[in-house]
Amino acid sequence: MTLTIAIAAVLAGVAVADVSGIDPAKLELKNSKVEVVTWKGSPAIKMVQNEVGFDGMAIVQGATFHNGTIEVDLAGLPGARAAEAARGFVGISFRVQADGKHETFYIRPTNGRASDQLRRNHAVQYVSTPDWPWERLRKETPGVYESYADMEPGEWIHLKVVVKGTELQAYVGGATQPTLLVHDLKLGDASGGVALWIGPGTDAYFKNLRVTPDGNK
Repeated sequence: MTLTIAIAAVLAGVAVADVSGIDPAKLELKNSKVEVVTWKGSPAIKMVQNEVGFDGMAIVQGATFHNGTIEVDLAGLPGARAAEAARGFVGISFRVQADGKHETFYIRPTNGRASDQLRRNHAVQYVSTPDWPWERLRKETPGVYESYADMEPGEWIHLKVVVKGTELQAYVGGATQPTLLVHDLKLGDASGGVALWIGPGTDAYFKNLRVTPDGNK
């Protein structure tokens, strides 16, 4: 069964969309705040951090995910308080555990069309929090958990992650082939929650979140 989450659900206290009974008021916020806005002509959830320097999450209450597909349209760019190293980090977390551990696939929109090829190679990233941050993955296994995809800061882009066991296939934009393959998800063959995710200094926008569990489990 597909769980469709209309994340542009409440505006000025009036329900404008509510699918499967899930709306922004039912997002469990971690170091983040959200509001309904219009971005690039579309209703969307804007998400920013409460405390700059730490990741922000909005966990979808009632969504449990093991294997299947998660899709979302999102946009990210460095915010007004962002440090120079900010890249507009934005993505989706899955298999979120009660103790805070989670898997995340995210993008760095300012890297997509950078003039530095090495920065371009770091446009998309998989991490597993807290034991496998990007710094450790890049140091121990350079280039294995990140890749290139075309993108621009602040522009809508479609992400799709397909998860089965310890395997991840991540698609960016209209790609028909995976942008990134991960064969050893660090939390193992786990189940957990689904969350919108942002990194330090990011202004992010989300719409059209769709979670489709694998009927074969």
